Amino acid sequence: MNGTMDISLIKKYNVQGPRYTSYPTAVQFQEADEQEVEELQNYLYERNNKPRQISLYFHIPFCFSLCWYCGCTKIITKNQDRGDLYLDYLEKEMDQVAEMVHPDPNVIQIHFGGGTPTFLKADQLIRLGASIRQRFNLTSQTEFGVEIDPRRCTREQIQALRKIGCNRGSLGVQDTNPKVQEAIHRIQPFKQTRQVTQWLREEGINSINFDLIYGLPRQTLDTFRQTMDDVLQLSPDRLAVYSYAHVLQLMPAQKLLNTEEMPSTDEKLALLQLSITHFSSNGYRFIGMDHFSREGGELTKAMDKGTLQRNFQGYSTHSGADLFAFGMSGISNVGEYYWQNTKDLGAYYASLDQAKLPVMKILELDQDDQLRKEMIMQLMCKRKVSKIDVEQKWNIDFDGYFNASLQKLELLQQDELVRLKSHSIEITEQGRLFLRNIAMCFDKYLSDNKPTHNFSKTV
Repeated sequence: MNGTMDISLIKKYNVQGPRYTSYPTAVQFQEADEQEVEELQNYLYERNNKPRQISLYFHIPFCFSLCWYCGCTKIITKNQDRGDLYLDYLEKEMDQVAEMVHPDPNVIQIHFGGGTPTFLKADQLIRLGASIRQRFNLTSQTEFGVEIDPRRCTREQIQALRKIGCNRGSLGVQDTNPKVQEAIHRIQPFKQTRQVTQWLREEGINSINFDLIYGLPRQTLDTFRQTMDDVLQLSPDRLAVYSYAHVLQLMPAQKLLNTEEMPSTDEKLALLQLSITHFSSNGYRFIGMDHFSREGGELTKAMDKGTLQRNFQGYSTHSGADLFAFGMSGISNVGEYYWQNTKDLGAYYASLDQAKLPVMKILELDQDDQLRKEMIMQLMCKRKVSKIDVEQKWNIDFDGYFNASLQKLELLQQDELVRLKSHSIEITEQGRLFLRNIAMCFDKYLSDNKPTHNFSKTV
């Protein structure tokens, strides 16, 4: 995208809707009883009678302090010794899952998220890495990413991450302006971000991502341009520029923010336009869904080849892996199942003490769910769907099956966001900004006039 956008279109389509890190989305997950958990376990045992590629996610919930904008599942504490007990239980959970996974498959992707993974001390990180390798097969090709808080990160921790195989670092930056940082309760002088970035590269962790947020209190076009210029100095491989989501019903701590200091809707949209223009003119490609990738980078190449994928960690170059998530609140996706661990730390520990999986919610996908999931992921990653391919794979008449969806897409076609052809659906260059809106046309769970208040704005 060249950064020129029709603001009236953005206003028209800036509604609440899912981010589609999964389909169906997490709001469709149902409370699980013991029988359903047992059925899930039986499914996993049966599925893993042959090797399959796997992806592992580890949720580290602890944070030293509360960032007022944050929507993550976290526990605020300064006691790093709590990490030792948490690792005890991660190991218990890994033992249970490892029994249900074929012993031969390679792990193609690992991600530490949170919370703050770098809440863990260097020796705790090394312990976790060793625990993973004892139970799962990692290779030199395993993509291993860790979310890092530059405010609380030492070189010793970076060395520990490299020792356990980490090759990608994702740094939370959000905004470099001191007044904005004060407003969101996250004081992070830019020299800290620069220092950690330097350590990562010196230790051989060369793939680096920065997270930014637009729509925060006290942000202006000038301050956000400076934030972008600051991070461009450090030449990250990828950038994630998220829209701040003010969802008080889900995140009560956001009440601490001064809403009067937040950008207006028009100002926020101008910040979005600025980010696309500025990064596009500085060697980055707008991938879609908040993500930018350096020209020639892996994500850019994957987008050009049509091999881009999407999962709970965002865009990825890997596909088809069974995702197992460990730790409180982690969401797994294997075959026809999604399941989520309990969000309560005490309940998480109690389940594992009883040798039970700490599952809180489960969703078993029916055939329609699987079909629509494939449609939505193709639109969000490949920006094109072949009707013929879908008909042959799923044995359906595409236009008849998706009649209601195609009627909704007709309206988006009028605004030149999609092109509806006899044998395909294609997303236009302008339509890449509205991927969530386009995907919503295929979401059967939004077709019943159900409220979408649990979701952030689509733009």
